[in-house]
Amino acid sequence: MATFKAIVIDKTPAGQTVGLVDFDERNLMEGDVTVRVEWSTLNYKDGLALTGKAPVVRRFPMIAGIDLAGTVESSACPGWKAGDKVVLNGWGLGETHLGGYAQKARVKGDWLVRLPATMSAREAMAIGTAGYTAMLAVMALERAGIAPARGPIIVTGAAGGVGSVAVALLAKLGYAVIASTGRPAEAAYLKGLGAAEVIERKELTGPARPLGKERWAGGIDAVGSTTLANVLSMTRYGGAVAACGLAGGMDLPTSVAPFILRGVSLIGIDSVMCPLALRQEAWRRLATDLDRTKIAAMTAEIGLADVIEAGTRIGAGAVRGRIVVKIG
Repeated sequence: MATFKAIVIDKTPAGQTVGLVDFDERNLMEGDVTVRVEWSTLNYKDGLALTGKAPVVRRFPMIAGIDLAGTVESSACPGWKAGDKVVLNGWGLGETHLGGYAQKARVKGDWLVRLPATMSAREAMAIGTAGYTAMLAVMALERAGIAPARGPIIVTGAAGGVGSVAVALLAKLGYAVIASTGRPAEAAYLKGLGAAEVIERKELTGPARPLGKERWAGGIDAVGSTTLANVLSMTRYGGAVAACGLAGGMDLPTSVAPFILRGVSLIGIDSVMCPLALRQEAWRRLATDLDRTKIAAMTAEIGLADVIEAGTRIGAGAVRGRIVVKIG
């Protein structure tokens, strides 16, 4: 019997359990590619799954982890062969399909993206779903015509995973970045990533006016709720905001005023079911448009045995930047 180490979430009458266990390979789910997982990462969604604070996991038992990077071990998919280096983000990994906190994964070949030639598996997971989502948001703003010359871009939840990568990406692309954070002590960190200005989260947490003073040309929001409502009310005429998170809540207490009086666009960013062509473009852009020395500086490394404790910390908002998980 072949087994491997995995972080498994299960559900009992007494509640959710999480542990590092020996998992039987025969219990892997269907898929046409088997991957030897080398690295994973810790995202906010992983923290929610590991702590049970939100109903992320849809089947039990579940190997946690919404990301993985590694090497194809075997493949029945024409597009992949043994030895190929791959990245996988989303597609229900760690939610409906056994995930990346394991030494082995069996997945659909159509879900995989080839690891960029200039990027290591560890670097890919330092970026992870958080960074890939940030890139999708930047690309959405570009498609909406929000160029650097239009004015500053606000990034909310800026010290978190999505926010940190978004700040670094936007700064390298020439945007003036306003970073919003609930942790003022992280101002030096955010300016080191390229933020031109750092504001406190409390400026965006009160009830939103239908229209506020026009302050930015666009935004990337990972918080939701009143924060997003305030960002929209202060977006300049013809601006756009990419929404990709709900750390502050799923509600949106706003009015139609920003949309019909200032022509503001609210763009939804989905990283889980994102089409393959867009994923490939995002990873191509990440390989060229992201200063990986800044990513390295914001990244901490843990082992598989440390994931459960780290998941508690990220769920409590106590993690800055990115955490990579060494699987092998």
